Amino acid sequence: MEPAGPLTVRRHNRGLVLAAVASAPASRAAVAASTGLTRGTVSSLVDDLLADGMLVELDAPRGGRGRPANPLQLNPSGPCGVGVEIGVDDIAACVADLTGTVRVVRRVQSRHRHRAPEDGLHRAAALVRELVAETGLTVAGARVALPGVVTPDGVLQRAPNLPHWQDVAVAAPLGDALGHSVTAANEADLAALAELWTGQGLRDMLFVSGGVGVGAGIVLDGRLFRGANGRAGELGHVVVDPAGRACTCGGTGCLETVAGTAALLRAAGVPDVDALVRDPGPALDVAGAALGTALAGAVNLLDVPAVVLGGVYGRLGDDLRTRVRDALRSRVVTLPPVRVLRAAVTRDAALHGAALGVVRDLVGA
Repeated sequence: MEPAGPLTVRRHNRGLVLAAVASAPASRAAVAASTGLTRGTVSSLVDDLLADGMLVELDAPRGGRGRPANPLQLNPSGPCGVGVEIGVDDIAACVADLTGTVRVVRRVQSRHRHRAPEDGLHRAAALVRELVAETGLTVAGARVALPGVVTPDGVLQRAPNLPHWQDVAVAAPLGDALGHSVTAANEADLAALAELWTGQGLRDMLFVSGGVGVGAGIVLDGRLFRGANGRAGELGHVVVDPAGRACTCGGTGCLETVAGTAALLRAAGVPDVDALVRDPGPALDVAGAALGTALAGAVNLLDVPAVVLGGVYGRLGDDLRTRVRDALRSRVVTLPPVRVLRAAVTRDAALHGAALGVVRDLVGA
């Protein structure tokens, strides 16, 4: 491995400065003390970051002794991160500023099951341009949440509920359309990261995202576990009923056929998710037991202390949570009992994770 060159060291040190002021305003002297950098180095880096619009220098507080220092903080009007989600039946986008505040979020209907991928990508790019224009911020980059297996270079390799989206390059063409750097990841993984960064202080968990499909994000020691080929967390295709319904993946009796949105709506006899949340009826009995069965195997294998229910599952509240918890207690061998929690963000978690991931990369968090 070659030693780091001057540019690499400077980029690293810029990240240290940004991270030092990310949680609270701090003076140049305080940044130097917390990072171990010299005051001269900090001053030079801060000048660059102010010129780049990454930081702003606030007025010095009054009333103290001596010459007061001007605190620095991340610039809420500086470069922003964009989160995009391409679902089975919709697209969504949000814009987060450097402080992590989501400025605007929008979701629109856009059915992709029987349409060419180019149509969905075109609609996603148009929505992003609309939201960015609304905020007036400069885009630093974007991340796309996708409902399937995503390669490191942004190719949607397989999405059982999107038959035309097989081995489709998503990040590159969307980046070309937007004129910005774009990366892509699985939606459940990004939702799990949103929970890690903004949730309940969990560093080890199995995050379950309920929707048209059922995905899981695995977080171990504060890091996302993707598996050797990025396929970890395909919980929706764990078989819970070998004699059950045919699944879009080609199998039979997968968890998705019992606990996915379509199955829940069918069991509750309601037309949409909002109606399901108001009156789930008997739908939660079978779904809760099936979720518990699938999750028990994962929990026994991974030894995680908590399961977090997100997406539609988070919105279904304590009724589903109790059923899953009871099913797990009868099947999990670990002690103490696994905690079953509702997600801190039950709507648009993957979007938040996507946009916040871009911002965190910018500030070196």
